[in-house]
Amino acid sequence: MNIDERLDRLVERHEALAQSVELLTRDVHELGHQVAEVREGLRDVGKFVSEVAEGTARLLNIAEIHEKRITRLEGASEAE
Repeated sequence: MNIDERLDRLVERHEALAQSVELLTRDVHELGHQVAEVREGLRDVGKFVSEVAEGTARLLNIAEIHEKRITRLEGASEAE
């Protein structure tokens, strides 16, 4: 193999590597955008979970108030 053939092979390899790097770069940018979308989705899920937890706490408070009221009413009817 003479020097010209070696140079041609090196050029071919260089071009193949350059194409691979270009494809990988595109893939990395695309993944970055997807990660940003997932992050935004998780932020929305976090807000939703917080709202559900807050609503559940309110319902628990209401249930406790009603339970105390029922206990008090039952105690009053037993005293009669």
